[in-house]
Amino acid sequence: MSPFRAALFAGVAATSLALPGLAHAADAAAEAAGATSDDANAITVVARKSTETLQNVPVTITAITADAINRDQATKAEALGTHVPTLNIYSGGSGSGGSIALRGVGSSAISAAFDSAVALDMDGIQLSSMRLLQAGFFDMKQIDVMKGPQTLYFGKSATAGVLGLRSADPTKQWEVGGKASYEFIEHGYVIGGYISGPLSDTLGIRVAGQYNDISKYTQIQRDIPVKIPNRGMRDFVGRLTLQWDPSSAFTANFKLNYISNRNDGAIGHQDIDCGKNGRADEVVLLGGAVAIPSGANCNINDRYYAISDPSPTQAGGYPTGSAAGDGKYPGHPFGRTDIWLARLRMDLDLSDTLKLSSVTGYFDINSVDSDTYSSVGVGPAFNPNGVPLNLIAPRLASMNGPGISQGFGSSDPLNATKQWTQELRLTSSFDGPFNFMVGGFYEHRNIDFNTSQQGVNISIIAADPVTGSWFDWYKKHHTTTKAYSLFASGNYKLTEQLELSGGVRWTKEDKVNTIAVPYVHAFLAATPAFISSGFFSGPIPFKDHNVSPEVTLRYKASDDLNIYAAYKTGYKSGGIDNSALPSNSLLGFNNPATRDAVAQGLIFKSERAKGGELGVKSQLAGRTITLNGSLFYYVFSDIQLQVFDATKVQFRTFNASELTTKGIDIDFNWRTPVEGLRLNGAIAYTKATFTKPLASAIDGSPLEGRKASRAPEWAGNVGFDYSTPVTTDIELGMHSNVAFSSSYYTDTTSVQDPVQNGWATVDGSLSIGNRDGKWKLALVGINVFDKRYVQSSGARPFLAGPGGLGTPGTATYVPQGDDRNVLLNRGRQVFVEASFKF
Repeated sequence: MSPFRAALFAGVAATSLALPGLAHAADAAAEAAGATSDDANAITVVARKSTETLQNVPVTITAITADAINRDQATKAEALGTHVPTLNIYSGGSGSGGSIALRGVGSSAISAAFDSAVALDMDGIQLSSMRLLQAGFFDMKQIDVMKGPQTLYFGKSATAGVLGLRSADPTKQWEVGGKASYEFIEHGYVIGGYISGPLSDTLGIRVAGQYNDISKYTQIQRDIPVKIPNRGMRDFVGRLTLQWDPSSAFTANFKLNYISNRNDGAIGHQDIDCGKNGRADEVVLLGGAVAIPSGANCNINDRYYAISDPSPTQAGGYPTGSAAGDGKYPGHPFGRTDIWLARLRMDLDLSDTLKLSSVTGYFDINSVDSDTYSSVGVGPAFNPNGVPLNLIAPRLASMNGPGISQGFGSSDPLNATKQWTQELRLTSSFDGPFNFMVGGFYEHRNIDFNTSQQGVNISIIAADPVTGSWFDWYKKHHTTTKAYSLFASGNYKLTEQLELSGGVRWTKEDKVNTIAVPYVHAFLAATPAFISSGFFSGPIPFKDHNVSPEVTLRYKASDDLNIYAAYKTGYKSGGIDNSALPSNSLLGFNNPATRDAVAQGLIFKSERAKGGELGVKSQLAGRTITLNGSLFYYVFSDIQLQVFDATKVQFRTFNASELTTKGIDIDFNWRTPVEGLRLNGAIAYTKATFTKPLASAIDGSPLEGRKASRAPEWAGNVGFDYSTPVTTDIELGMHSNVAFSSSYYTDTTSVQDPVQNGWATVDGSLSIGNRDGKWKLALVGINVFDKRYVQSSGARPFLAGPGGLGTPGTATYVPQGDDRNVLLNRGRQVFVEASFKF
């Protein structure tokens, strides 16, 4: 029996055993509960830019409380996936540095030009950089996962949903808390704490910080010679919050965040799947003139990753001005990210019925990393036809030999973004049946994506004779974005039970991109395929506008039953691709007759969504059972995709014709009649498929009718929480969560893409502590049975093409390659933790 079927069977069996006594148990629990409202009524969300209870808001949303975040050691975003079916989060690599998908819809992680289809909202500031996923988070009040298009209230780049992060605010009384934990498998520790309270009658403060150090975040395959066999990661998260309430009519809340991430390589938990041929394929350079043994062991389940260090021909020699050229990290992979995020929210009551809100945000990220994107390569290098290597690649031949790391495809991308946003909202609270919200939004954003790259790896022949650099080229992309939007929403109570709400958002976005190539290796510049050093494209403009309406009808059958139907639309702006190589095609920018045509070749269109959902939110048996569900159907047009052609070592950016996603989401929470025992769970059925003709960008195979990547038909989780008193002051706590998924494609390249089989993971914890929460000791297990599964995949660069290289049957013959890079989830983690609060 597969892990998925086993987990599903166990969940169904447990539910079946509970059903015969459910009615009696519910009645008993209701009697015990009396008039006390359930936690679901106490949980508030900000899904429509105003505070509403989870059960009343007509939006499909999962709220993850601070207790759940702390209990499950969810210090990284990817840990949230086990709490929300169809939520897939991963980080690592170049490009955007990470990706979020919901209900089978997400954006490519290999493109730094795309905005995310699932918006990140940090305390009311919309952010597009997925590099935030690489850093940790701490001192969260709540995390809200809103499913489906949320453009009306959250603007562009929320076509698939929103991941809303809400940090804790100052408390009315002085409070100090802290925690320390140690993890035994990856050898990491976490230390964090906060202090919160009033500085005066009108001013409150909260200061929080957390440091996380992991020694063995990525363990390199032991027979691959690298300088750092155990790649580490170090995070720091710090936050200052000030709450000022000078009068009953005005409040202000200011937050300043600093986030730092340091690591020993950008690739992360990426390994090599050896494909159908079952062999570790060679790294092929110079059009097949040079081949290098892979060194991968073809085992993606052993917790060791096949990642080589840069070849000695690439371990330095960065071009002047490049991000890694500061000399701090010569010779081995690294990553460093620094983020500043500031937010000021002000609310002014203009009258008893009108409130003016202002949200000002500033976001600054500077991220640079370096790694080898061939992933593998261990000497000695050779020529597939038996020609002496020194006649083809003399520089590599002088640094060749067995046991030498020969990773290629090095780069040192700098991703730097400065973003300023301003939102104004006017909200009414009339006693009558109608209320409204109107507002405007402005964004100014500058993005720099600068990188030295080894696409050809020409330095294996010789360093650049002009500059001495070991890299192929250094290129700089700069994009300036100005976005404007106006929005209006309203709700009208048709009757005491029936409410009609909706609105519209108008968005206008202007982008201007420039491409500069200060340096191209002289050997490449001398060929007709490449441009020369000093190229500048001039401005490449992109303009677009959109109108996104939304309407919802909610029927409040009772205080414990809400039914709603919604029609929604979404919009994610297009732009200019920043992965273009410095080939001679760019020379068309210098010719007025061809300039527009060349620019159009780099522009990708905006992505749009439309559809709807029917939802039910209910509480049963005296509010001891919360049962929510929704049916959804959405069509996404011009889906933005980027794929990598491993043979040609070339990115291809394009718009897919149409993706349709439909299904059902169900979640429940049951406060059982057994004192201290709660059961919870969720299940989702999703069918996300390409529903119009679409040819693979790699092999031309038809993708119409094929499922989207990272879109399992079935996914869910089921768990329990149990606490019981040991003494009058001490309680024992237990928790477990089983997350499961059916099979899914891991890439969107062709009909031959690999499929990840169904899987299940188990988390659990055991704790003992003071019943008032003053202190607690806990043992926490994440992915207890060490189940590994592929989250995303793509063809490994520098593979031999059809027919192979050399003469079949000879020792130097290199067959056609089919290896793939696969990004895996984290394995087993076991923590001991101590925490306090007073």
